[in-house]
Parts: sequence; C-alpha cells; structure tokens
Amino acid sequence: MASALRRVCRGATHRVAAVTQRHLSTGRGFPRPRPLPLLLVTGGGYLGYYQYRKSGLEDGESPTATDTEVALYRSFPTRILSRAWGRLNGVELPAWLRKPIYSLYIWTFGVNMQEAAIEDLRHYRNLGEFFRRRLKPAVRPLCATSCLISPADGKILHFGRVQNSEVEQVKGVTYSLEKFLGPQNGHTDDPASFREGLLSSPLSDLFHVVVYLAPGDYHCFHSPTDWKVTLRRHFPGSLLSVNPGVARLVKELFVLNERVALSGQWQHGFFSLTAVGATNVGSIRVYFDQDLQTNAPRYSKGSFHDRSYVAVDDQVCETVGVASCDGGVTTDKGGVASDKGGVALEKGAAVGEFNLGSTIVLLFEAPKDFTFNLTAGQRIRVGESLGSL
Repeated sequence: MASALRRVCRGATHRVAAVTQRHLSTGRGFPRPRPLPLLLVTGGGYLGYYQYRKSGLEDGESPTATDTEVALYRSFPTRILSRAWGRLNGVELPAWLRKPIYSLYIWTFGVNMQEAAIEDLRHYRNLGEFFRRRLKPAVRPLCATSCLISPADGKILHFGRVQNSEVEQVKGVTYSLEKFLGPQNGHTDDPASFREGLLSSPLSDLFHVVVYLAPGDYHCFHSPTDWKVTLRRHFPGSLLSVNPGVARLVKELFVLNERVALSGQWQHGFFSLTAVGATNVGSIRVYFDQDLQTNAPRYSKGSFHDRSYVAVDDQVCETVGVASCDGGVTTDKGGVASDKGGVALEKGAAVGEFNLGSTIVLLFEAPKDFTFNLTAGQRIRVGESLGSL
C-alpha cells in the first residue's frame, strides 16, 4: 500500500514538473508583464499627484520637484552619457552621410545655415564641428550704443535685480548666489551679506540675466562688455537638463550642474559670466584657458577649482580647496589680452564654446538706474542690447 502511494505521488510530481516546464517554455499559464499599462498607471498616478500639489499654488505657479525626485534624477548617469555623446560627436562621418544627417538636425531644431560661414554641409567632418560652426562676420553686428550686449544666441529665461542672496533662474524658482559663485575673498559666511560684499559702491546694485541656448542655436559665447577676468572657477557637478521646463521644476538647478564661472571687473565694478553645463554638454571650452578640463570621470562632490589670472611673482595661482601655485600663462585669442593683472576681453570677443546648447548667466554690478531692454522668453542674438544706463 505504501509503495503504491509513493508511485502515485511520484507520478503526480512528474506531471506537475512537466506542466511547469511547458508553461515556462511557452510562456503560457503565467501572467506576462504588461509594461504599457504599468507606465500608464504610474504616469497617471504621478500626474494626479502633480495636479494635487499644483492645486495649492497660485495661478501661473508650478510645483518644484521634491528632494527625492531631484535625487532620483541626479542618479541617472548623465555624465557618462554626456562623455559618450562627446565621443560620438568626434566620429568622422562618411562624406555621403553628412548631408542627410545634418539636414535632419537642421529640420528638427530650426538651424539657419544661411548664417554659417561655411554652408556646405559636407565640409563638417563630424557632429562636433557642425555644432560649433562659425558664423559669417556680418550676421552678428554689435550694438554700439549699449554698454552690455548679449553673450550668446538664445532665449531670455530671467533677468532683473538681485534683491537678496537668492537669484531667480526662472520666475518663482531660485538658487543661492553664494553657492553659485562660491566663497569670495574678504567675504563673511553670512549669506545675507554676500550680495553686499560683491558691491563696490552704495550707489550700485547687483543685476543678473540668464540666456538659454537651445540645441539649434549658435554654440559659441562672447564677451558682453569690455572687462577684465581675474579668476576662473570650475565647479564639477551634475549634468542635468537646463531646458526651461526643467528649470521651472528643479530649484538650484544651476548650482547642481557643472559650470565655469569667470569673474572680474568692468567699468562699474563686479562682473561675472558663468557657462552652465547640461546633459550632453560635458565640454565647456574657454579659449584663453587651455588647462580647463570639464566633465572629468571623477570629482569630489562640492569641490571647485580656481585659476587666478592675476600673477604673483610671475606665477599664475591655482587653487583646489587649499591654495597652491603652478606656473602658467594664458593664450591670446582675437579680442583677448593677457597680462599679470588679468585677462582683458573686448566687447563681442569670442570667449568660448559649448559642445551643445546650454546656459549663460551674467551677474554684474551697475548703477541703480541701469534698465534692461528685455522681456522674459524673448529670443536674442549675440551683439544685441541687454540694457542701458
């Protein structure tokens, strides 16, 4: 009896195993994953949560991303992707493939090739050369009557006075002035006094303007005025998108991202131009500083690297957390002059370039009666007036 029972159990076990194996091999009998319904349910739930958060805000305002959402976004390997994109941009394309690929890009992003110094698409050996194409000399005339001109082609995201130590990147979304520029010599750690410490006169005020460069824009940036650069500060960091839609969601986006800040003086006092990196914009180049290397594989979170263009004992000082000096000289390029007192830039001179579209932030001291000739969201080009006195 016992042996018969064992035979029955073994037979049942074999049949279950055979059925299971058949189901596994055919995919039948077990629920298959349904990615589309899952995405729809998840997306719908998030949109409902987003609308719930938005309902408590005033008309026209959008809820910013939570710390968890920003941390999740920052966990994406955007730096690795940007380096991979940079390598892809350097791959030489066959001559027969260049025109169709560049034509698709031109159609997608609305590029005006009639302004390009070289309109023949077959001339550009790779995507990188096409992105960094030069323009015809006459297509970007400089406004002679304005003391401050646009440093880049793009869209005006925000502009105005810096009322305190919080600066608006878009309407209602801010970033810390102190975190953005980093510590300044002779300034206290009090954030409330950081803005005042940048001003050289009680008759002056601090102003800012943000220019967003889209992928189809001209990717070089120029000097917005006659000024002298005394310090380059490189902040390694994330490479999140700086698209206006993302800028409205992520508070302190410009502080999180990798950026290169050039600081110095113009006729009215403090002046700075900061090139902010973004996804697929791992490469920020400054023509007169060949030592600058951006989007390195490794970096220390929260660190910055200084290079002073004011020489002491014929040496150019470089700082990484603590002061250290290394000999070096800057390289002259049209409109640029270097000496022991800094790098002098002429208005309209080419300063550097992005690998793709990104953002330029100007922070500058000016008399209180300085007025912007701008509207938020307007398109602007290199050489056009930003404001006047």
